[in-house]
Amino acid sequence: MALVDVTKTCLDSIHQISEHIEGATLYLDAGSTESFQFIGAFPVLLNLGVCAVCSLENLCSLDVVVDWNLKSDTVSKIAVITSRLLSDAHRYILRCLASHEGVHRCTIFTPISEMAHSSYPDSPLGPDAYHEYESLLVQDYEELVKKSKTKSTLPKDNNLRETSTFEDEGWSQLTSSEGDIPPLESSLTGRDIYNKIGHPEDIGQKLVVSVHHFPMILCPFSPRVFVFPSKGSIAEAYLSAEHKDSLSPGLPPLSTGLLSDGDDVSPGATLTAHFLYHLAAKMDLKMEIFSLGDLSRTVGKILMDMSSLYDVGRRRRSAGLLIVDRTLDLLTPCCHGDSLVDRMFSSLPRRERTTSSNQMKGSQTQLKHGPSNLQRAPLDVQIPLQEILREEDCKTDNLRLLESIEAFLCAWDSSNSASQIVDLTNLSKKDNNKGSLNSEVELFSGSFVCTENFCGTPYLQAILDRRTKDGAILVKKWLQETLRRENINVNMKSHPGFAVSQLQPMIKALARSQPSLLRNKGIIQLAAAAVVALDESHCARWDAFISAENLLSASAGDTTQSLAAQIGDIVIKSALVGSHQQKDGKTKASQGVLSFQDALLLIVTGYILAGENFPTSGLDGPFSWQEEHLLKEAIVDAILENPSVAKLKFLHGLAEDLEANLNRMRFEETRQVSSNQLQIDDFDDDQWGSWGDEETENNNDKEQVYGDMQLKLELRDRVDNLFRFLHKLSSLKTRNLPLRDGAYTSESSFIGDPYTNKGLLYKLLTRVLGKYDVPGLEYHSSTVGRLFKSGFGRFGLGQAKPSLADQSIIIVFVIGGINGLEVREAQEALSEAGRPDIELIICGTTYLSPDDMLDLLLGDSSYF
Repeated sequence: MALVDVTKTCLDSIHQISEHIEGATLYLDAGSTESFQFIGAFPVLLNLGVCAVCSLENLCSLDVVVDWNLKSDTVSKIAVITSRLLSDAHRYILRCLASHEGVHRCTIFTPISEMAHSSYPDSPLGPDAYHEYESLLVQDYEELVKKSKTKSTLPKDNNLRETSTFEDEGWSQLTSSEGDIPPLESSLTGRDIYNKIGHPEDIGQKLVVSVHHFPMILCPFSPRVFVFPSKGSIAEAYLSAEHKDSLSPGLPPLSTGLLSDGDDVSPGATLTAHFLYHLAAKMDLKMEIFSLGDLSRTVGKILMDMSSLYDVGRRRRSAGLLIVDRTLDLLTPCCHGDSLVDRMFSSLPRRERTTSSNQMKGSQTQLKHGPSNLQRAPLDVQIPLQEILREEDCKTDNLRLLESIEAFLCAWDSSNSASQIVDLTNLSKKDNNKGSLNSEVELFSGSFVCTENFCGTPYLQAILDRRTKDGAILVKKWLQETLRRENINVNMKSHPGFAVSQLQPMIKALARSQPSLLRNKGIIQLAAAAVVALDESHCARWDAFISAENLLSASAGDTTQSLAAQIGDIVIKSALVGSHQQKDGKTKASQGVLSFQDALLLIVTGYILAGENFPTSGLDGPFSWQEEHLLKEAIVDAILENPSVAKLKFLHGLAEDLEANLNRMRFEETRQVSSNQLQIDDFDDDQWGSWGDEETENNNDKEQVYGDMQLKLELRDRVDNLFRFLHKLSSLKTRNLPLRDGAYTSESSFIGDPYTNKGLLYKLLTRVLGKYDVPGLEYHSSTVGRLFKSGFGRFGLGQAKPSLADQSIIIVFVIGGINGLEVREAQEALSEAGRPDIELIICGTTYLSPDDMLDLLLGDSSYF
C-alpha cells in the first residue's frame, strides 16, 4: 500500500486541473505562490502547458505580452488560483480581466469550498457560492466594459482621472456599505487598461467564467509536515474573538470547558474544519476524529456534522485525526530548542509583510464581533545566494548570469521602456551604486523546496528529524557526496567534527559553474541557509536564549524568589546593554547579548514556568507583591533607558515622550558635568552673579519634575497592564481544563527527567501510543457510530470506541501553529514507542518561531 505523501497529493491535484490551465496565462496570489514554491510546482505548471505564471496582486504591463511568441496575438484564456475567499480576491480578478484584450474564458480555483463560503460570517455568497460568483463576475465585467466604452470617448485627461474609479468597479456587490477602496499600485495606467479592453460589445458576451474547488493549497516542509500559506484566508482568519479567555486572534482561547455549542464559531475554526474534511477526501482517508481543547472540540464537531452515511460507507484507508489547541502548550514555541530548521527560520530574512487592500477593507474586516485579519509572518525565506554568486572565486560564469538577469529586468522596466539595450559594464556599476536594482536581483535569492532530495531523501524531512549538530553534519555529508558525484575537488583541511567554515568552500565549488549550480540548487540552498543560521552572530543570540531558558527552568524547580531574581537579572542586563547602545549610537545588539524585546520573551517564559510550578503561591500571580514590584520597577527603568522599545504594542503613544525624556536626561548629565567644571575654575571670581536666575531655573526644574512624574505614572499603568496579562499566562495550567490534574507532567520529581523537558505533542503521543488514559481527549463518533450508540446499543450491538494507537496513519493538527522542535519530538515519541509502522503527519495553522510568539502574545497580533 502506498505511503501517505502530502506533497505528491498536491502535485497530483495540479495534474488533475491540467485541461483548465493548458494554454492559459496563470495568475497566482501571494498565498498560492508561497504554496507552489514549497511544493516545487512551477516546472510542473510549465510542463502542463501554462503560457506564463504571473502575480495576481502585483499586476504588471508585461503580463499582457508574456505570450508574444505564441500564434495568437491575444490572451484568450486566463486561470486564477487564489488562496483567499472569492470576495477577497474579486477586485484583483476583475483588474486582471480588464488588463487583457479578448479574454474568452476565466477559470478560478479556490481552497475555500462552497459550504465554507456560505457558513463564513457575513459572507456575501450563499450555499451555491461558486455559481453565484460566476454570475456576479460576468455581470461586473460587462458593466466595466460598458463604462470603459463611455470613458474612452472622453478627453484623455478625464480618462486618466477616472482610473481609481475604474479599479473599484464591481466591488460594491460583494462588500456593501464600505465606501471607496484605495486603488492598487500598478504599472498599468488607466489609458493602458481602457485600450486593452478593446471591443466592449463583443468581449462581455464571450467571457465564460467557471469556479472550481482546489483544496490542496498548503506549504509542505516534507511529505508529512505542512502548514497553511501565511497569506491565505485560512491562516489569516481569527481563531478567537476578544474576551477574558482569549490571548490573541491567532491563538485558540483557553480551554476552560465553558465553550458551549451556542457560542459563535470563529472563522478560523470553520475554515480549518472544512480544509481537514477535504484533505481527507483528497488523500482517500476515513478519519477517526479525536480532539484536545475547546476550539479543537468545536472543529471536531463541525467535521462530524459534515460527514454523511455515504462518506462513512466508502472504502477508504482508516486514519486517526488528533486536533490539539496551541494554548495547551505555549512554552514550547516560545523556547529556543535544538532544531536546525527553527534556527534557519529565525535567522534568515523573509519577504516583507505587505498589507493589501483586501486586508484593509476585505470581507473579514467587516465581521461584527471579530478583529481584522491577522498578519502572519511570511514563510518565504530569502537564502542569500546572490552573495555566493558575487564571490571573486566564481565570478567568471555566475557574474555573467547575474548581469544577464539584471539586463533583462532593466530592459523590460515599464517605467523606462525606451531603453531596450543595456550596457553590462554600466549596469554593474549601477548595481554597486544604487539599491533600486538590488531589490529585483533578490528575486534570485534561494528558498526552501520540499521536493528537493538527495537520492530520494527530501532534504528538509531529513533535517527536521535531527538535532542541530546532527543536521549540520548531514548537510556537510550531502555536500561531500555531491562534490564527489560532480568530480569537483576542494582543497580544504579535513579535521574531525563540524565547523561552519567547512561548508563555505564546498558551496562555492558547486556554484562555480551554471550547470552545476542548477543541477545541485537544492543542496546549495540548504547549505547556504545552514551557514547563515550557524553564523556566529545568530548562533550566539540563540545560545544566549538557551542558556537563559535553562536558568529559568532550573530556578522554577527551586523557589519563587529564585525565579523572580533570575527574571529581574535578565531585565537589568538588557537595560544596561540597551543604554550603552543608545549612547554609542548603535542600532543592533552585540553578539550573544539579548535586547529588551528578548527579555520580554524570557519574562513570558518565566511566568509560564512559574504558573506550572507555583500555581497557588500568589493571590494575583505566582510571585509575591514585593517580588513583582521589583520586577515592575526594573522594567520601567529599562523602558526609560531604551525609548526605542516604544514600538511595542503596550507602549504605543509614548515614543515621543520617552525619547524627549532620555534626551533631557542626557542633557542634564552633560550640563551637570560642565557646570561642575566651571564652578571649579571660577569659584573665586563671581559668587553672586547667578542670583537673579535662580527663581527661573527653579520653575523650569519644577515643570520638568512634574512632566517626569506624569510620564512615569503613565508608564507604570502600562506596565501594570502588562503584568495583568502575564498573570493570565501564568494561569494556563489551572484554567486549561485538560492540564489541571497534571497528567502531562512527569511522575518522577527529580530534575533532569527527559519527559519533563519535552513539549505537549511528545507527552500526548507517548500516552496515546502507550494506551494510557489522556485527560480531556474527546472522541467524535461518526454518523454510523452515533446510530449504533443511540439505537442498536440497547440490543448489545454497540460500537466500541476506537483507539488512536490502533491506527496505521495518525494526523496531528495543532490549531495555532507548530515548530520544528515539535516535529522532531513527535518522531522521537513514535520511535520510543516501537511503532515504526505508523505513518505520522504533523501539521498546523502556521510555522511558529519564538519571535512570532512574542508578536502573538505582546505584539500587534495580541489582544493585550
